[in-house]
Amino acid sequence: MHPVATLDHRYVWHPFTQMRDWLRREPILLAEGRGAVLRDIRGREYLDANSSIWTQLHGHGHPAINRALARQMGKLSHCSALGFANEPAARLAAGLVQAASAEAPARGRGGARLAKVFFSDNGSTAMEVGLKLAYEYARRVKRIARPRFLSLQGAYHGDTVGAVSLGHIDLFHKAYGGLLFKSDRVMAPYCYRCPFNRARPERADAREYRVCGWECVSAVEGKLSRARKLGRPYAGFVVEPLMQGAAGMIPQPEGWLRKVAGAARQAGALILADEVMTGFGRTGIPSPSRGAGLFACHREGVVPDFLALAKGLTGGYLPMAATLTTEPVFEAFLGEYSEFKTFFHGHSFTGNPLGAAASLASLDLLLTPGSVRARARLERWMRADLATLWDLPQVGDVRQVGLVAGVELVRDWRRRTPFDLAERRGIRVCERMASRGVLTRPIGNVIVLMPPYCTTRAQLRRMVEALRESIAEG
Repeated sequence: MHPVATLDHRYVWHPFTQMRDWLRREPILLAEGRGAVLRDIRGREYLDANSSIWTQLHGHGHPAINRALARQMGKLSHCSALGFANEPAARLAAGLVQAASAEAPARGRGGARLAKVFFSDNGSTAMEVGLKLAYEYARRVKRIARPRFLSLQGAYHGDTVGAVSLGHIDLFHKAYGGLLFKSDRVMAPYCYRCPFNRARPERADAREYRVCGWECVSAVEGKLSRARKLGRPYAGFVVEPLMQGAAGMIPQPEGWLRKVAGAARQAGALILADEVMTGFGRTGIPSPSRGAGLFACHREGVVPDFLALAKGLTGGYLPMAATLTTEPVFEAFLGEYSEFKTFFHGHSFTGNPLGAAASLASLDLLLTPGSVRARARLERWMRADLATLWDLPQVGDVRQVGLVAGVELVRDWRRRTPFDLAERRGIRVCERMASRGVLTRPIGNVIVLMPPYCTTRAQLRRMVEALRESIAEG
């Protein structure tokens, strides 16, 4: 075993990992990266098929981001945001607000435009910021004594206590029930496993189906309406726009987000959009004439009250997050010092200059016409290549929204019978992909494909072919 692997086994505890399994094998030790290619400590190359857990937008070692970091390291690596400001953070806040405003629909499902940015460290903390702001806004402005929140079945919004409280995946969250505050859940759309048998099959399927009656929308509308009539309205409605990530890469049908956002507005609930995964172009380009397609909620004409961003914010270089919100929310915390209306929340690395410099460089890249065209082209390639998986009997569903895809493995595609999680079917497929030089990570029995935007046609074909061969092995 390599000496570094020995150190890892002896001292490191890995996230979301059964360490007994981990300690039975020598890990892949990644040492270098360039573009969509990673190289391990022994010199073997791999394709990064999930953008290093959904963060590497432009690929590894992008020269523009490297230059931005080098320039900033020569000036200021860090300073406190408590009582001080720095240029990269101020410029980044302006850039994020401008990007959100530029693509926001003129008459979307929203109230005031996004105008203020609170920086933090990761997706969990970005959601925690939005949760705390929404909670206190509901108390101060709406006079709701005990604000409540509604989120979706299968929701995952991070691992801090507040973010876990908004989540509804028992495998991840049930163990911490005694630590959490209660939030309510409501039916989420899952067309492939629609309980009303409304989903049109993508392949020759023996099941009959009925035309969709938007029962999943009615469930949300009913929950919000009943709460308001009972005098206990929800302070906030929390959603991942267009696709639920950790739930299994489950897309929302076109029109769903627009309809439920309208219902939330009518019920007086603030909308918290978790775009930690879906932000910065991941959900595709709506059309060449409608901007760079940076934010998923804008695809459905929705302007949220809170927009949580992380993962790809810095292009995958550094841990940094941002929560965008509106002037009315900001004003609820304004007052004289003696009133103690301050937002009492912060992080040591809030507004870190290095992270902000990397984020500015990434944002500039995303907004170039060349980048927009490249993402649209990569999306088309993915759709064509993924279609070749449908003839595999173990493939139940192939789901794609923009540059995010999930391939659900099943025991019987005609009956949509799932594999038991204990069989490690998704893990085994990803292990076989790694042996073929392609790295990704499953969500249960769903194999995720989320390539960096720099991925070439040949590299994408290799990713999908490795996936195909690995599934076919059984």
